[in-house]
Amino acid sequence: QVQFVESGGALVQPGGSLRLSCAASGFTFRNYGLRWYRQAPGKERELVAHITTVGSTTYADSVKGRFTISRDNAKNTMYLQMNSLKPEDTAVYYCKALAFEIWGQGTQVTVSS
Repeated sequence: QVQFVESGGALVQPGGSLRLSCAASGFTFRNYGLRWYRQAPGKERELVAHITTVGSTTYADSVKGRFTISRDNAKNTMYLQMNSLKPEDTAVYYCKALAFEIWGQGTQVTVSS
């Protein structure tokens, strides 16, 4: 079955960096567009970044220039490199393939001094 496992979240100081990973299984990974979402406490889940099957990317305005989405089709894994982190980036981060309404457990990112 389709499954996503997010990892890499941590407590980090403002200005710091993290790299999140999303390990996928149960489908032909290279054939699907993928997305990172996040949900902060008391807020709705929001789209952070998108990557197509050929590697084209788009970003939410709030993370543009700071976050980079990428994928390794050989490893069935997607990444989110997050630089210059801000307290407002604090959230649970989730990955998802466009075609499936299936979510992983998420990974917690906390940006605080």
